[in-house]
Amino acid sequence: MAARDSTDKTTRSARGGSLRIVIVDDHPIVRNGLTELINHEPDMVVCGESDTPAEALARIRADRPDLAIVDLSLGLESGLDLVKKLDASFPEVRVLVLSMHDETLHAERALAAGARGYIMKEAAMQNLIAAIRCVASGKTYVSPRMSERIVARLTARGAAREEAAPLERLTDREREVFALIGRGLGAREIARQLRVSAKTIETHQARIKEKLGLPTGRALTRAAVSWTQS
Repeated sequence: MAARDSTDKTTRSARGGSLRIVIVDDHPIVRNGLTELINHEPDMVVCGESDTPAEALARIRADRPDLAIVDLSLGLESGLDLVKKLDASFPEVRVLVLSMHDETLHAERALAAGARGYIMKEAAMQNLIAAIRCVASGKTYVSPRMSERIVARLTARGAAREEAAPLERLTDREREVFALIGRGLGAREIARQLRVSAKTIETHQARIKEKLGLPTGRALTRAAVSWTQS
């Protein structure tokens, strides 16, 4: 169980009006590093940590923080599903997704699920603090590169828009698998990255082919590569 609070700092933050933050990540090293970074800011405090969606929901229900930092991969569970639950149950808690996954593949999905921002773990620490402040102020945060990509997608018309539409039929997990296929990963590599069996990935591939009307594995790969590079 990784849920943890910071009673003394939480009490001080309530008096001083600091931004109260919960961190949800299944890697203790990441949680510890984020906590140290955030608590160094005079107007921010980490009031709790969790490594599973269930613990995170309980922590947020009890503490009602201002902001939650959520990783997309939480062991065998989905951080994206947690983002959706937080948006539905605690709309006042702003969510910033912090993930190792490529923003070009996942940022739009996270924002659609209810996140207010997306930043990659490889970003500089000052960018993370800036992202927290941006999201806490009620704005949406993505990198400049991702912002340009989103604008381009929103203004795209005709065939490009029609081509993207079938992907909406995919579940979040299927879309994640589709993106990894587009990056050249095989079933076993995808299984290792997502921490599931290769058979599970093969099932996802079969469902993706059915939903997108793709007759073969080769057609699936071509479609995934084309989408990833678009």
